Amino acid sequence: MTLLAPLPNAVAAVSHRAGEGRVTLGRTLFVLVFRTGAFAAVQALIAAIFALRGAAAPWAASVAWWPLVAVVVGILTGLLLVWAARREGLRPLALLSARRETWRGDLLGLLIVLVLAGPIAVLPMQWLSTALFGDPQAGSALMFRPLPGLWAPFLFVAFPLAVALTELPAYFGYAMPRLEALTGKRWLAVGLSAFFLAAQHSALPLIPDWRFITWRWLMFLPFALLMALAIHRRPTLLPYLMAGHFLIDLSSAYFFLVIS
Repeated sequence: MTLLAPLPNAVAAVSHRAGEGRVTLGRTLFVLVFRTGAFAAVQALIAAIFALRGAAAPWAASVAWWPLVAVVVGILTGLLLVWAARREGLRPLALLSARRETWRGDLLGLLIVLVLAGPIAVLPMQWLSTALFGDPQAGSALMFRPLPGLWAPFLFVAFPLAVALTELPAYFGYAMPRLEALTGKRWLAVGLSAFFLAAQHSALPLIPDWRFITWRWLMFLPFALLMALAIHRRPTLLPYLMAGHFLIDLSSAYFFLVIS
């Protein structure tokens, strides 16, 4: 039996770098909350542009542009992860825990997760929308709005790419193993990473309606917990789940084309 070398992003390796001062709680927490704050900030910038152009309701006008917000924040997240990895002396790709030797087991794990993810991702969205708004489609209607010109086809491609390449790596490739290494608490690392992955959606788009904010957060919480548990159990699943995430977001991005 061939023994595989430890992954540089494994908790034990992260703990060693933490002992050398190369991994900090402040940096880890910043990555954890960054996307939520950045979503709100970029949307505010778009609203400010609408205000300068004389829009009567600039914040309401900015809501339609949440896919573009996701692309901009995805780019910023990627830059943040590159910087954070290099602060530890890591190649950024090390955060993905890719391993060629485990591909058979990883594909089987991906299949199991995707089978579970279907109902876990879709059913809470409809149930919660019905409970909060009285209509299973009301939440979606608030956020999916027509986009002008060639923006819809551009975002059809750019949105799923930006999200797939940065979202899971930020929460589960970077934050989760570092939280566990720094606190020694597995449940805390899994729980916080899943919590913030779900919570970020409350600001994408940011609509000042408690029902919408609650719907966006809670609808993603079961899916986030599934992703956290699967990647914690088998870190080498991360690149495969990123590919699966791309396909899921691509199906959502299809609505950009339909309604524009």
